[in-house]
Order: sequence, then structure tokens, then C-alpha cells
Amino acid sequence: VQLQASGGGLVQAGVSLRLSCVASGGTFSRYALGWFRQAPGKEREFVAAISWSGGSTYYADSVRGRFTISRDNDKNTVSLQMNSLRPEDMAVYYCAAAPKDDSWYMLLKGHVEVWGQGTLVTVSS
Repeated sequence: VQLQASGGGLVQAGVSLRLSCVASGGTFSRYALGWFRQAPGKEREFVAAISWSGGSTYYADSVRGRFTISRDNDKNTVSLQMNSLRPEDMAVYYCAAAPKDDSWYMLLKGHVEVWGQGTLVTVSS
């Protein structure tokens, strides 16, 4: 499966932004999916994950309650709705797929089979 992310941009603190990631070339519903981010000078970190069906989600503490991950298996897309953005959310955001048929938990452990290209989110204070 290949992943293509989009939706990044320059926003002011406090507003919302929605990232999307479209998959192609694989059986989308067999992959748990997630989002990671990498801020300048920092390591890439886990942001959110969602199970095959979308019935289970998990978030990093830093975004829980502000970000929502969702997926549409009919449209082969996974999205990240980001509300109440903060300057510390500024980063390059990557969508990712866990190894096929594996749990979303693998993403939490950093086991990624496929990375999408990043999309830059810039938050001004």
C-alpha cells in the first residue's frame, strides 16, 4: 500500500486543521493506520492510531481531546482532525500503516510498514 498525505498549512494558534491521507495499491481495510509527527530538531513521535475497522483509536497524551483520527475504508482515507492547535503542534505530519493484519498497537511501538510523505503544519502564536 502507498500513502499520500495532504492538508498541512500555516495557521494561527487556536484554530483547526484537517489532514488527510489517501491509500492506494493495497487492501486498505487490512491495515491499522496512524499519524506521527516530527518537529524541527526532534525525533519523530506517535500522534494517533486507528484500528482496521475504525472502532478503536488511541492518542498521545499531548493531543488527546484535541485531535481526532478517523478512517473511511470505502474511500481508502484516514484523516486527522486537529482542533485548538498550539505552537508546539508545529511539525511535519506523516501518515503510517502498521504491518498488514497487525494491531494498531504496533504503531504505538513504532512498527510501521509504510510511511506516507510528510505534510507540514505550521502554527503561529
